[in-house]
Amino acid sequence: MARFQENDLPKSKITASSLQKAILIFKYADNHKWKFYVGLVFLLLTSVTALAFPKFMGMLVDCVNKKDAHLANEIALGLGLVLLLQSLFSFFRLSLFVNFTENTLANVRLALYTNLVKLPMSFFSQKRVGELNSRISNDITQIQDTLTTTIAEFLRQFILIIGSFAMLASINIKLTIMMVSVVPLVGVAAVIFGRFIRKYSKKVQDQVAESQVVVEETMQGISIVKAFANEWYEITRYREKIKEVVKMAIKGGQFRGFFASFIIICLFGTIVAVVWYGVQLSIAGEITVGQLFTFILYSSYVGASSGGIAELYAQMQKAIGATERVFELLDETPEKINSNEHISINKIKGDVTFNNVAFSYPSRKEVKVLKDINFSASFGQKIAIVGPSGMGKSTIASLLLRFYDIESGEILIDGKNIYDYDLENLRGNMSIVPQDVILFGGTIKENIAYGKPEATDEEIILAAKQANAYVFIEGFPEKFETVVGERGVKLSGGQRQRIAIARALLKNPSILILDEATSSLDSESEKLVQEALEILMEGRTSIIIAHRLSTIRSADQILVLDNGKISEQGTHQELINLENGLYKNLSNLQFSNS
Repeated sequence: MARFQENDLPKSKITASSLQKAILIFKYADNHKWKFYVGLVFLLLTSVTALAFPKFMGMLVDCVNKKDAHLANEIALGLGLVLLLQSLFSFFRLSLFVNFTENTLANVRLALYTNLVKLPMSFFSQKRVGELNSRISNDITQIQDTLTTTIAEFLRQFILIIGSFAMLASINIKLTIMMVSVVPLVGVAAVIFGRFIRKYSKKVQDQVAESQVVVEETMQGISIVKAFANEWYEITRYREKIKEVVKMAIKGGQFRGFFASFIIICLFGTIVAVVWYGVQLSIAGEITVGQLFTFILYSSYVGASSGGIAELYAQMQKAIGATERVFELLDETPEKINSNEHISINKIKGDVTFNNVAFSYPSRKEVKVLKDINFSASFGQKIAIVGPSGMGKSTIASLLLRFYDIESGEILIDGKNIYDYDLENLRGNMSIVPQDVILFGGTIKENIAYGKPEATDEEIILAAKQANAYVFIEGFPEKFETVVGERGVKLSGGQRQRIAIARALLKNPSILILDEATSSLDSESEKLVQEALEILMEGRTSIIIAHRLSTIRSADQILVLDNGKISEQGTHQELINLENGLYKNLSNLQFSNS
């Protein structure tokens, strides 16, 4: 099973435009920007003290030739002070960068989530939840790591390389040229070789993951495996995967062996060569032993920093790619939601009219889902919509909730165009009870109160009683504080449905949409849910999308959708009397099978 990993994130080339986009992250820093700039000052001080360390060490070694114990003591104290300052500077640098990053990214996360929640349904119909979740978690984490450590470390390594080269040149130019021609090349080669080994190790991990898929599939479908007596087939399949893992892992071990040999021969060989040449120069009197020691330390700085800076640059590329993907979402145009968090909902009556409405989904413009839909529903009426699957029944509900924009025609509520209403006011007067009820992972009380967050306990209990849910809720040990689990998995289908009805009752909508609310229930649950729905439909306009025709016989008007058009319209009795009518055929088909 393919799993999303951080390494799978695409990199972005560091260009002027991508850098401009990455810098936009700073506008979310608010009043925390100063922490980043002060952190940069401490970063510079950390680098300066790091560069001072080899110089003092060389001077300390030269005290041997001078046989000056007093000077050695003074230099040792100076080294202690350098280390103390470096530790203090490092502490403030890290603290400030972390403080700046956490506050900035908290604002980015909130802005990203706020924009995501406000985006229209047409956006979500074309995006996967996993991808969006990745933007909020993995991409933000990538940016977090970069702002906290990578940028600082990159700048620090860069300063160390430049500073070290300057110090090396001041010690001895001949030795510097010799070192420059060898050490950085070996360091970069070691990084490239190391990255190749990491990529190969990832391939081995992916191969192991593939072998685990066989185990997972077999365990999930063990009844099928045994029913077909295919135990040995699955064992053979797993054995082949394991062989591939072993083969790749052994090859990976050989590559790691080559890498170890490379490090020993090249890197340590280079150090030996530099030291040898330095000793020759020292014997010739061109440099002191202390200077040679200082030179070796600065050379190690250059080697280590040259190797590290390439990896840090690659991480910054990933972070810029992550930043661009985050800003892609932040640039998406949201629905026109009120900026005020608490608004009062103006009650509407609930008269609904569709005039010549046509619609195609944005992702399938060539397919007309609805064509010239015309119907009216007066306040308090029950309008049922029936027809074969895929004919646009649920689409009518989506258009009423303004999840999508219609192509032509108009939808009126109380004689006013649906687009002249504020979205919150429009949807605040509607409730939907879907076929597949989605509950949030909190308590039963929280899920019912979702219809009216400020509701009192008495209102929640009344809604539960009216929805035929009170008895089963009281049967749980924790009663209304019972945790329903993710998407309500701890409750049965009928129980979830009644929680959704209680939620809708609490909202007290003017327009109610029932989207095949009883189609997936057993007979006993359907009876209880149907009773609750009858209470819910009282005193409001109801749009009932039905699969089971037995639930809509009492509807004031039934619309039969066929191929995106209303082919028949009338009461149950009127439609059942139509010769060769689609409704009559559907009815005969259902009741003959029941």
